[in-house]
Amino acid sequence: MLDASGTVLYVGKAKQLKRRVASYFGRTLTPRHERLVSLIADIAVTVTRTEGEALLLESQLIKSLQPRFNILLRDDKSYPYILLTTHDRYPRLTFYRGPRQTAGRLFGPYASAWAVRETLHSLQKLFPVRQCEDGFFRHRSRPCLQYQIQRCTAPCVGLITPEQYAVDVARSVKFLDGRGEEVIDELIRLMDTAAAALDFERAAQIRDRIQTLRRVLERHAVSGEDGDLDLIATAHAAGIWCVQVFIVRRGRHLGNSAFFPKVPPDYDAAAVLAGFLAQFYATHELPETLIVSTLPDDVASLRAALSERAGRTVQLQSAVRGERARWLELARENARFAVQQRLDSHSGYARRFEALREAFDLSARPERLECFDISHTQGEHTVAACVVFDAEGPRSTDYRRFNITDMTPGDDYAALAQALTRRYRRLERGDYPIPDLIVIDGGRGQLNAVAQALAELGLDDFALTLIGVSKGPERRPGAERLWLLGHEVPVILPSDSPALHLIAHIRDEAHRFAITGHRQRRAKARVTSALEDIPGIGPKRRQRLLHHFGGLRGLAHAAVAEIAAVAGISQPLAERIHAAFHHDQA
Repeated sequence: MLDASGTVLYVGKAKQLKRRVASYFGRTLTPRHERLVSLIADIAVTVTRTEGEALLLESQLIKSLQPRFNILLRDDKSYPYILLTTHDRYPRLTFYRGPRQTAGRLFGPYASAWAVRETLHSLQKLFPVRQCEDGFFRHRSRPCLQYQIQRCTAPCVGLITPEQYAVDVARSVKFLDGRGEEVIDELIRLMDTAAAALDFERAAQIRDRIQTLRRVLERHAVSGEDGDLDLIATAHAAGIWCVQVFIVRRGRHLGNSAFFPKVPPDYDAAAVLAGFLAQFYATHELPETLIVSTLPDDVASLRAALSERAGRTVQLQSAVRGERARWLELARENARFAVQQRLDSHSGYARRFEALREAFDLSARPERLECFDISHTQGEHTVAACVVFDAEGPRSTDYRRFNITDMTPGDDYAALAQALTRRYRRLERGDYPIPDLIVIDGGRGQLNAVAQALAELGLDDFALTLIGVSKGPERRPGAERLWLLGHEVPVILPSDSPALHLIAHIRDEAHRFAITGHRQRRAKARVTSALEDIPGIGPKRRQRLLHHFGGLRGLAHAAVAEIAAVAGISQPLAERIHAAFHHDQA
């Protein structure tokens, strides 16, 4: 459904198109639907072969077009996995997030990066399978600390054979497949054998490993479950909707995630779940069973479409008993808790914004703050960062970084002026919302430079409020000096002032964002420049070298013969590369 300007208002699917469209014009409508109908100028139709194709197309269009009358899943993140690199002689376990079509075997999905890292940490204690980077692994000359603390068997230096190493890999796979009890039975047999041979030290080590494995399994096990299912519950308060997703794979709880979709007024839980499931499972793995707190609208069609997409039957259940009912109630409780946390966060920011208005005697409470900071190393690789806060907190999608060029190294005044000029050059065209207040990490000098840049852009009419933040005489947190443009004396707020907490928060966030960008730019420059200065090394050879050695560090530790073994690298060129990294030792 489109308005007069061609903007998409709503995307939907229907088995009976005539009946679906007529329902918007021939019945009593909610205020939201009345508003939608009043704006409709045209209806575009796409015919698909199956309901599954229609569901997929609907979710793709909603995600790309963001229609104002649809439920919008804004936090559409991908789930992480554990990857086993089966193509290596000594396979590696590692964190993975990306397409499922990758070399190796994937285990998951897990609900969060934290859940993956916790599982990897547990595996390292149980089965000493390497988790180090390939570049680090290939160029070791002696075992690392992980070997010393008995969390690796040092395959990098040949202290274990591939056959022995494969035993630990097989046990790791069984554990990740949910067959931990099989591993325990196997370890018990090994412990008994060691004890019978009077090797009590070995038997004690295996006993400790069995106890650790049992603790891990008890912590993650879902009683009475051995299949794959997701438990999905909603909660709603004060206009905020939360959808909580609990993931269970092979009877193990892999974590949970909270999503906060943008929902138009007048939607109920059934409609929210219908929209969420259609969008969420367009890009995520479908388990055998979905247990939901409320059955979605038109559940039969949704079940058929999800089953078609999965290539097998997908069950949608709501009325469950026993252990599943307990887990579903836990998902509901988590959803309610997440909504309350979001509300508390919103009210906290609202109080801070109001305190900011009072502290600086502003005519109205600011609704949008933008803060700028500069980061560089002795003037090199200068990066400016802009972060944005509103009454709901940080708006990370509006953050921006600027690589500063064509200026005197170390001139922070010029760097700030360039960043604000590039940020606000298109402000009059409406490319960005107008901030109510701009915060600068710096004192009067930085503030005056920024004011001059804004004046040259002709932004005086916007009446922007500028505040500079400088550290106190002892650089102690809570003693910051706040400079207002045109004032000779700084404002010093009490250390417990909510306004000062807000300014310090946005200043620290800008500082973090700027430093991250600067480090990335500096690291990229170091990687490329070291090879670009060597005659005969072009983009293809540079990429080939870095891929072969796992990075610049691995290349720097390689011998001439190892470098010459790379395709396209001759002996003389290998000698030049080696000399470039070891010229200080000559």
